[in-house]
Amino acid sequence: MMLAGFLFLLLLTGESSNSSCSYQSLFMHLYPEGKVQPNTMTRPVKNHTTPTEVVLDVLIYAILDLNEKDQKFTSYVWIDMIWKDEYISWNPAEFCGIENITIPTQHLWTPDLTIEEMTEKDKASASPYLIVFNDSEVWLRNDMLVISTCKMNVYKFPFDSQSCDLSFKSAIYSDAEMQFFPSVNSSRSTNWTLTMIRSQSEWLLINITITSKTVDNFEHNQSMLVYTIHMKRRSVLYVVNFMLPILFFLGLDLASFLIPDSGSEKLSFKVTVLLAVTVMQLILNEILPSSSDRIPLIATYIVGIFGLMMLSLAETILVMYLLEKDSKENEPNGDQSLSEDCGDKRGKVSLDDCFRGINKWIHSACVCDVSAGKTPPKVLPLPQEGSRSQLMEESNNSEKLREMVKPPSLLLNSKKEEAKPAGYWRRVCKRISTVFLIFYIIAASVFLVYMAVCWNEE
Repeated sequence: MMLAGFLFLLLLTGESSNSSCSYQSLFMHLYPEGKVQPNTMTRPVKNHTTPTEVVLDVLIYAILDLNEKDQKFTSYVWIDMIWKDEYISWNPAEFCGIENITIPTQHLWTPDLTIEEMTEKDKASASPYLIVFNDSEVWLRNDMLVISTCKMNVYKFPFDSQSCDLSFKSAIYSDAEMQFFPSVNSSRSTNWTLTMIRSQSEWLLINITITSKTVDNFEHNQSMLVYTIHMKRRSVLYVVNFMLPILFFLGLDLASFLIPDSGSEKLSFKVTVLLAVTVMQLILNEILPSSSDRIPLIATYIVGIFGLMMLSLAETILVMYLLEKDSKENEPNGDQSLSEDCGDKRGKVSLDDCFRGINKWIHSACVCDVSAGKTPPKVLPLPQEGSRSQLMEESNNSEKLREMVKPPSLLLNSKKEEAKPAGYWRRVCKRISTVFLIFYIIAASVFLVYMAVCWNEE
């Protein structure tokens, strides 16, 4: 009889020991009869003057986007929170060494964590479970897609570095009720993030700085933990796709000085290159924010090259205008010279005809018809040598008089030809092109060196 009782007691003890080794028995111990405990709705402290200390650890899993135009930073982060729930504890020896249990999040109070810079609701679903340890510690991990504001300084775009803050605090609790503390220091958080990060987009993570502070939020102070993420832009893509093409356009504009100025090909080529730079400037306007405090260096770079090309276009227009002026001035001078030559020839021809008529008249005076039986009439005396020379002198005097009395237009044209000989404006254009080419090369070199120094300075 005593043996049977001992066996029954041993069996009962074995069943009880086996039942205490399950998570269900531990959960029933924490929540007897499935009732909801008061610590699921209120801060889990036995003395209301005791603040709940929340240890926070933030890991940047991916940098998805950093929008310069909208000043938004998109990241995917892991957030671990650890705090104490004073109403939950047990002895692991009573439950076969169970030191922690995973229970639904809805059965426990959780900190109301919020991110101050967050502008859009978290699209990732919250974790449905948390882990409770036997020493009253509670661990909750949440994955969050954070879209936050980030004031960016794009002065050195695309060789810029940016710093974006993620400020964690409670939504309603003051610093007397809830306080935040980092789990690790800044260097260790940086190393963990660099090890775990999977995507950085066009950015390269430099480091993470953790700052703990207290902020004044209307009627009470709040504890805040600020994670500052320092990043540097990978500028290779922008250099290859944006800056080098503009530099090539500048080289093409410089090479256009080898095109002759006589035709319109040079002018149309320069206008085409200038329009290409204008298109690149419009693309840049879609990238950079309009609320920037300082003019970005990339905008100065484009405007400077645009200004050099515009000066080159103005010089080409001036040279073509002067060449056209030179051709117009040469055309009427050639017509007048031709008319003067023709006039001189006409004058010479008329004098020769005059002398031929005089000689013919002299010779005809000696010829007469002698009829049979008639005495020849008296022969008129031939003109003497003195009278002949007198006639020649008179003709020479008339020719000199005609040379002296010239039309006023011919005199003015002759003065113009003496003041500006043929090809004068063409020589001026050559000098202008040479001087402007030297100025263009010097100005472009100085400008590019200045931009490089500005980009490289700290």
